[in-house]
Amino acid sequence: MLILVLNLLKMEPEKELHLRLRFYKTTTKSVKDILAACDILKEKLAPDFHIKTQDHHIWIHIGTMRREKFSPHLHLEIEQMEDGNTAVNGLAGPEPVLWWLFVFLHVIIGTVFILFSMIAYSKWKLEQNFGFDIVIMLLIIGLWVALYYIARTFRKKGIPQMKELEEVMDDILN
Repeated sequence: MLILVLNLLKMEPEKELHLRLRFYKTTTKSVKDILAACDILKEKLAPDFHIKTQDHHIWIHIGTMRREKFSPHLHLEIEQMEDGNTAVNGLAGPEPVLWWLFVFLHVIIGTVFILFSMIAYSKWKLEQNFGFDIVIMLLIIGLWVALYYIARTFRKKGIPQMKELEEVMDDILN
């Protein structure tokens, strides 16, 4: 939480521990002005970036020609505050399809881990050999570590593109 507070003004994804970076900013521009700036930048940045708006949400993606499997996207939720400023809640992370693939794999691996732990416990209570089940559980832990390492590697490769998305966001908000 402390890291998140320190990065409120500037995103620093290489220093964050989370796989999906969340941040909060405020701007003096109104919601209407921000959405108008998005419409202008949609045309200007069309081949390199894909900007989509709906209500008070803005999605900024890397363009199709430059997109890699590790390319991040940026989701901004804008909300008018009572004092006239606009609050911007941001979420930067991997493409949703890749994110859900990792979530799906974690659920499957977790389910298999729980299943083999129940089988190992049952065999232990019945005083049967449960060595195979322990080996499978250790392999599953290795898979969890590997998935985390892959996610961190993808995130590290996507940092230059995340900085580009941050520049687009700054163009929209300033």
